[in-house]
Amino acid sequence: MISLQDWQRHLGAQLAAVSDQPIQEARWLMTHGLGLRSTELLINPQKVLTPTERAQLQTLLDQRLSGVPLAYCLGEWSFYGLDLTVTAAVLIPRPDSELLVSLALMESQVEDDLQLLDLGTGSGALALVLARERPQASVFAVEQSPEALAVARLNGDRIGVKNIQWLQGDWYTPLDPNLRFDQIISNPPYLASNDPHLPDLQHEPRTALVAGATGLECLEPIIIGARSRLRPGGRILLEHGCEQAAAVHTLLHDHGFQQVHTHCDLAGRERVSSARSPDHA
Repeated sequence: MISLQDWQRHLGAQLAAVSDQPIQEARWLMTHGLGLRSTELLINPQKVLTPTERAQLQTLLDQRLSGVPLAYCLGEWSFYGLDLTVTAAVLIPRPDSELLVSLALMESQVEDDLQLLDLGTGSGALALVLARERPQASVFAVEQSPEALAVARLNGDRIGVKNIQWLQGDWYTPLDPNLRFDQIISNPPYLASNDPHLPDLQHEPRTALVAGATGLECLEPIIIGARSRLRPGGRILLEHGCEQAAAVHTLLHDHGFQQVHTHCDLAGRERVSSARSPDHA
C-alpha cells in the first residue's frame, strides 16, 4: 500500500539527482499529476494511491529524470505574477525577461493611450504583462511559429486580457504598414549556432533560441525595422546575450538611435539594451 507521503518521499529522493530543490519539485509534480491542492498533501498524507495515479507520477518522474525541464512537465510556469501555459513549442519564461518588461513599464504610464509591440512573443509572456499593467494601451504581439502563437492565444484567453492583437508572421511583416509604436520590445533568438549552452537547452525550441552564425541575425532586422516603425521619441528595448551589448549598441547607433543604454540583470550581466528614436522622422 503506497501512500501520498510514501510517493512524495520517493520523488524527492529521485529528483535530488536533477534538482537543487527536490522536495519542492516533488510537491509540484504530486499536485500536478494527481490534480490536488498542495494542502491536500498535508491533510491526508496516508491516502493510498491507485495504480493509475502511481503510473501518472512515474511518467512525470521519468520525464524529469531524463532532463525535461520542470515547466514542461507541469505544463505551466509563473512569470511576473502570471501563471502561463507552456509547451515544447515555446521557450520557458525566465527571470531575465522580467527585467525587460519591468523597464518597458517604467517608461510608460498606466493612463497613457499607447501602441506597444512585442516581437517574437512566444508564450505571450511579455505582451500579456504589458496588456495587464497598461490596460489603456493597444498591444500587438507577433510570432513566426503558428504552434507558439497558439500557446500565446491560449494564455491570453486564460488570463482574460482584451487589449492584445495576436499576429502570425516574421517580425514586422504581418503588421499594418501604417502602424507606429511608442515602444517595441523583443526577446528574440540571440544564440549563435555553436553556442556551448545549447546542449543544456535541448528540450526547448531551437528556432526560438538560435539566430544564426553570429547570434545577431534576428536582433539586426528588428533594429533596422524599428526606425521606421517607432513614433518620434519612441523606445526600443531588446534582450540579448550578456556578451552582445557592445554589438547591439553599435547596431543601434548605426541606425540613428539615441540614448543607448545597457541594463544589467540581478547577477550584474549586461542583459537588456534600450534606445530612443529621434524626435523627428
